[in-house]
Amino acid sequence: MPFAKTGGMADVAGSLPIALKNDNVDISIVMPLYQCVDQKAFSLKPVTKNVLKGKLDNVDIYFIKNDKYFSRVGLYGDSKGDYSDNLERFSFFCKKTLDFLKEANLKPDVLHCNDWQTGLISIYLKSIFARDEFFAGTKTILTIHNLAYQGVFKSKEFSNTGLDVSLNSSDALEFYNQINLLKGGIVFSDIITTVSPQHAKEIREKEFGCGLEGVINHRGDHVYGILNGIDVDTWNPEKDEMIAKQYSAHRPLGKKENKKALQELCGFEAREDVPLFGFVGRLSAQKGIDLLSQALPEISKMDIQIIFQGVGEQKYIDMLNAFQKKYPKKISIQIKFDEVLAHQIYAGSDLFLIPSVYEPCGLSQMISFRYGTVPVVYTTGGLVDTVMPICEKSKKGDGFVFSSYDKDAVLKAFQSAVEMYAKKNIFDDLISRIMKYDFSWATSAHEYKKIYSA
Repeated sequence: MPFAKTGGMADVAGSLPIALKNDNVDISIVMPLYQCVDQKAFSLKPVTKNVLKGKLDNVDIYFIKNDKYFSRVGLYGDSKGDYSDNLERFSFFCKKTLDFLKEANLKPDVLHCNDWQTGLISIYLKSIFARDEFFAGTKTILTIHNLAYQGVFKSKEFSNTGLDVSLNSSDALEFYNQINLLKGGIVFSDIITTVSPQHAKEIREKEFGCGLEGVINHRGDHVYGILNGIDVDTWNPEKDEMIAKQYSAHRPLGKKENKKALQELCGFEAREDVPLFGFVGRLSAQKGIDLLSQALPEISKMDIQIIFQGVGEQKYIDMLNAFQKKYPKKISIQIKFDEVLAHQIYAGSDLFLIPSVYEPCGLSQMISFRYGTVPVVYTTGGLVDTVMPICEKSKKGDGFVFSSYDKDAVLKAFQSAVEMYAKKNIFDDLISRIMKYDFSWATSAHEYKKIYSA
């Protein structure tokens, strides 16, 4: 962000480098010149025939240009699915990145790669560029943002990588008679990181390893989990121009006005005494929509309101629309990706739903804390590292956490949330406390700097 985005990695790549620069790391970014990148708006200038340069705050960012590969509507695919030449596209990008660094004399101490699209960089460094003095001493880090996306291709496409056929083997890129770029990156990178300490543990297990748990366990001592942060300038209720009324932990009354505005937008009755739950995310099984669908008939009997915003699979859209039709005073469905509405939901909701079956890090809980919106979460991944179960007696904890992934556990979490919401003084104190949390990138950047320096 703000150049191109399909998921959470864009937010990381748009925020972490700035925090690293502020922590005295000399850092630059390299990415494809996708069609959606507005060259004029961002004042991009050519530095070589096929590379343009811009700025992300105080960080240099280089764009690899190739109209054949990157001048397309989608980044990785379109409405029909993934592009059939993705192996060719990202092989080109990885190789061209290394060529450009030499051409521009930008000698890196560390190349920090992200997900399968850049997995080949570590392999190229230790094969094609192994004897290149320019890269002598250069180390690689691979960050896995979502292990479910691995860059798997047919074995017959291996020649598109430009690698020696010996690397199409079980100890390199071969994966069940196919090619797996993420696996190759894990094998060849010096360090592997993922986006939370808990998820770094989980991906070693079959349940969360997506078939790569054996490879990850083999690299055991070189796998680390560093919690993501959020852009605290973008997500700041005190300065947010997308919401109805700006507010802060010291001036919390504005949150009530945001709730009223959101209720009116949803066609709900503007009641302060009813808890409003928000959901922003993909409408998919991974995000817990299956689980919620089981619980919604009983949840709808409670005195609550819920707004869902997102896009996703048609079966979930149809299911949620059916609930909205049946309970129009309690359930609102907004089937769209809308950044403004997302801000309004974070600001106007009392509680935020994150019932994901797995969540490598999760940014929604950090954002909801920032807006004084109490998360309701399943105990997985980064949610374990950031959301502690509320204990009313000790006045500790900050969210409603369920540890069994079933309907009864969800219903119990909802009921607990409704009961605590009715205790106004306690709930208001909770809001004031969570709004003071610091999930800025500064802490995460310092952890990355330690790894870069090791």
